[in-house]
Amino acid sequence: MQSLIIMVTILGDNPTVDAKMVAENGVKKWQFGLNEALAVAGSLSIRGTLSKVISCVEEAGPKPMVSFGNGDPSLFPCFRTTPIAEDAIVEAVRSAKHNHYSPFVGLLPARRAVAEYLSKELPYKLSPDDVFLTSGCQQAAEVVMTALARPGANILIPRPGFPLYEARCVVHDLEIRRFNLIPEKEWEVDLDQVEQLADGNTVAIVLINPNNPCGNVYTYQHLEKIAKTARKLGIMVITDEVYGHIIFGNNPFVPMGVFGDIVPVITLGSISKRWVVPGWRLGWIVTTDPNGILKKTKVVDSIENYLAITSDPATFIQGAVPQIFEKTKDGFFSKIIHLLREDAETCFNKIKDIKCITCPHKPEGSMFVLVKLDLSCLEDINDDVDFCCKLAKEESVIICPGSALDMKNWLRITFAVEPATLDVGLERLKSFCQRHEKQSDK
Repeated sequence: MQSLIIMVTILGDNPTVDAKMVAENGVKKWQFGLNEALAVAGSLSIRGTLSKVISCVEEAGPKPMVSFGNGDPSLFPCFRTTPIAEDAIVEAVRSAKHNHYSPFVGLLPARRAVAEYLSKELPYKLSPDDVFLTSGCQQAAEVVMTALARPGANILIPRPGFPLYEARCVVHDLEIRRFNLIPEKEWEVDLDQVEQLADGNTVAIVLINPNNPCGNVYTYQHLEKIAKTARKLGIMVITDEVYGHIIFGNNPFVPMGVFGDIVPVITLGSISKRWVVPGWRLGWIVTTDPNGILKKTKVVDSIENYLAITSDPATFIQGAVPQIFEKTKDGFFSKIIHLLREDAETCFNKIKDIKCITCPHKPEGSMFVLVKLDLSCLEDINDDVDFCCKLAKEESVIICPGSALDMKNWLRITFAVEPATLDVGLERLKSFCQRHEKQSDK
């Protein structure tokens, strides 16, 4: 008891007390502390960045908050998912057939449904054995990054991109090498830079198509060039297609798996965005690899080994998947695309009227657009983070600063909100920019 009192006294009076001093008073030094890799990874989180921006909103402010931060249109009634999906979930729960543990790769009927769903657009048929179910697309990325991690390995990540991939690389000590997307070329991959960055320790290149945060959709021709470049370098392609089919521009959606006979492809996806149910957390990893390279190199074994020690998506969600895929009508998808097309048009046109913001490319897919912030037009704004915090404080509008995406002085705007809210938020954004415009420019 005496040593406990000494310990409390020492640590209470001086939290930074020297370890030697503690030891001299009969208390052993604590053997645990901060995981620095997780601290770095956490700092890369979109959620973490947006929480700091949201904290700037005045609690007693006169304006209700408008968020252009997260791509979650399910918050608005106009974006509600189809009743068919809701009924499938209810039926799965009430059947009492899905209260058990799931196999670590996922339930066979659900895997078969995903394989059939994705095979419709491929030149070959996927097997259920090519499909691994996950708790959303984020866990799919976590699993693949973990499976590829080994001493000295590096991976090619797009800039701008989705910081989850970088965060997972940091946690697993997988070296990150960033290649640029070119805004003047509709955010195409800089393939010359990719070849310069890759070496004998490069294991994969990550793509996001349709793109978050840029809103572009890659052409068949460009994707084929990426596949041939990856084959030349001896690396696989990891393609994040969580926004697959959410397109409203000139370019059709082409799944990267089409080029699986050129290069092994791991496709990540989920029902989150197309069915507007991000909270349901049902995603997948799919190996589109007709030549069997991923099995020969034991990558599939690594994926299975990690899935065996991690959590599974809820079994009743898996049980509902076959009915969701089979019975959802095209009219539901058409309605969602129509709403997003109108919102994207509104966002693009209204941004053109804001002097300090430039949109290099009209969004054609996903739920985002990336715009350039011109600080030379503004007073009292230090950078994109300062811009977003002051915008939140003065106008209660939430926007993700580009610094969270390794794009300093850019802004990521989500337009997947109800039209009336979009109008209100963009008008507030315009008023904020006008209020902070340099006097000489007015």
